[in-house]
Amino acid sequence: MTDTKALVLELARKYHKEQETRGFEPGVTPILSSGAVLDEEDRGALVEAALEMRIAAGVRTRKFESEFARYFRLRKAHMVNSGSSANLLAVSALTSPKLKDLRLRPGDEAITVGAGFPTTINPLVQNGLTPVFVDVELGTYNASLAQIEAAISPRTRLIMIAHALGNPFPVAEVAELARRHDLFFIEDNCDAVGSTYQGRLTGTFGDLSTVSFYPAHHITAGEGGCVLTSSLELARIVESMRDWGRDCWCEPGTDNTCLKRFDYQLGTLPAGYDHKYIFSHVGYNLKATDLQGALALSQLRKVDDFGAARRHNWQRLRDGLADVPGLLLPRATPGSDPSWFGFALTVLPDAGFTRRDLVDFLEGRRIGTRRLFGGNITRHPAYEDVRYRIVDELVNCDTVTEDTFWIGVYPGLTKDMLDYVVESITEFCTRRG
Repeated sequence: MTDTKALVLELARKYHKEQETRGFEPGVTPILSSGAVLDEEDRGALVEAALEMRIAAGVRTRKFESEFARYFRLRKAHMVNSGSSANLLAVSALTSPKLKDLRLRPGDEAITVGAGFPTTINPLVQNGLTPVFVDVELGTYNASLAQIEAAISPRTRLIMIAHALGNPFPVAEVAELARRHDLFFIEDNCDAVGSTYQGRLTGTFGDLSTVSFYPAHHITAGEGGCVLTSSLELARIVESMRDWGRDCWCEPGTDNTCLKRFDYQLGTLPAGYDHKYIFSHVGYNLKATDLQGALALSQLRKVDDFGAARRHNWQRLRDGLADVPGLLLPRATPGSDPSWFGFALTVLPDAGFTRRDLVDFLEGRRIGTRRLFGGNITRHPAYEDVRYRIVDELVNCDTVTEDTFWIGVYPGLTKDMLDYVVESITEFCTRRG
């Protein structure tokens, strides 16, 4: 490292410390529902990557992929430009002609939950699959094994479900269900990095799993996401579809990794056609940059500390609100240890106030709230013309739509902030209930 570079990095870390915010002032300082927690090492990692001007994916991205796969004890991780892209790639990979008779085809059914974020559902629609929506349980906000099993039909080929707010669904049992019925299984692990079920990390049970690095999530790259798998066959398909759909596997800026770049004959192309420009999939350019890789790599070193803070903050809210009237409090799925994404609250029918009343009060005190994403997704205008199937009725999804919201537990929240949240909710519910 040159003296100039060392000086720039030292100044970047010093600058970061100078930007640290003042203390908490109740009712004035915003209490966010989510957010990135970034330190001087993160800023230094970004600046160092910028100084080297490797603006495409490079050594940092590759190193992050290797270390992230090792964290999950999976064989392959492919970084992409968003969690949404990760979900799109995971589903699209299962449509690859290279899977022959096993590939997903338009009209095949995919089981998912009716309450969640649309990026779990949109890739199904984009690939011509038929979403099959099941209801959720209030409290865990996940589907039960029985609900998922009841949704299986002769056309079912895929189960794709997200762990709700970091709380695992019964993922081991769902994986076994998928195996017994010869179904593909994708875990949307975007909200649950570090969560465990039966002592095993979520994101390790499916054929594929996905992660988001948006600032709200457990670690961040600003934007970004990842697809993980232990199947080398699926990993190669994911890589191809992420990289324009090309057949070549050279890293950006490199040539002839296979040592036979001009010796291929694929499709009806002439023999010797440049392998860098042979396309074996209908793909995309969904790659991340080395700046994103550098930040993700720095954040990964703190993932366990972040998870511990999320668990601590969630428990502080749970203990503080235990006796508050009018609210259904969240609970962990039996056998799980969630690395919580948020703290869900459902206003009960006899509360004496509505969700809107409580949310307006909290927002007035600068306490951030969020809906449980889309609620009943079938009620959104985007899906009016989408073909789907509903199992039974989405009664609890409708309750989520009307009566549920969540507040933050992310590591940036302090004891004073959490105490103020508890005091505010207790005051409102006691007075109005």
